[in-house]
Amino acid sequence: APPRPAHGCGSGALLGRFGVVLQALLALCAFSTLMLKRFKEPEEERRPWRIWFYDTSKQATGALFIHFANVFLSDLTEEDPCSLYLINFILDATLGVLLIWLGVKVVSWFVQRKKYTYLVFGEYGDPPQAAAWIGQCILYLLIMVFEKTVISLVLLIPGWTKLQQILLGFIPSPQLELVLVMFVVPFIVNAITFWVVDSLIMRKYKQKDTLDINGSIETSQARRNGESQMLLSPDMDFDQSESDQDTSGLQGTNQQMKQSSSQVVT
Repeated sequence: APPRPAHGCGSGALLGRFGVVLQALLALCAFSTLMLKRFKEPEEERRPWRIWFYDTSKQATGALFIHFANVFLSDLTEEDPCSLYLINFILDATLGVLLIWLGVKVVSWFVQRKKYTYLVFGEYGDPPQAAAWIGQCILYLLIMVFEKTVISLVLLIPGWTKLQQILLGFIPSPQLELVLVMFVVPFIVNAITFWVVDSLIMRKYKQKDTLDINGSIETSQARRNGESQMLLSPDMDFDQSESDQDTSGLQGTNQQMKQSSSQVVT
């Protein structure tokens, strides 16, 4: 095994036994936040389990790609892989989220303009189609490739080595550094990132329901206005005049019958 440096974890520590256990625990805890988010949604807007799986699996695919890309890039140099992984992760959680948001907006605009209904994020058809889910996963993965490419280019800017020494240079224990880099910091940041990105790529049920409610309110108001207009319309006068004519006709008939009866008596 290669010798460990005085400070920081050694080469290959991220893929060691302890590092793999931390990564598995991180994945379990991070994706549990998405399940918590589902139960926090209102009951009328809560997604079915199948739709929730389709939405969250796209994030899982992208997160796994970013994670293994960071592990691979961290072991390319002879520097401390833990601090280099942490720099990659911080950039992914800040600038990367902005790039993901931009990519989702551009892709959504393009597929809506081309009328590719099943490629709109969160739309899977009725009933949900696996083909739509696969197509959206591919699109989201392409967005993540774009994001990681930009972050890798940013890392080529000189000056990151000094920040790398400042971040974790004060921690003497390599295992403690590995716990901070592979579990504590990623769990906090991933929980926030997953929550935000899931809100971006899920279907906006709330907006649709609001439009339906507004439409029903407008319809009821229109009905009320229509009824009030019918009550105040001149047709009612016409009906009233007809009813008066009918009443006068009945009175005339009664008078004729009285006259005829008086003649018979005479």
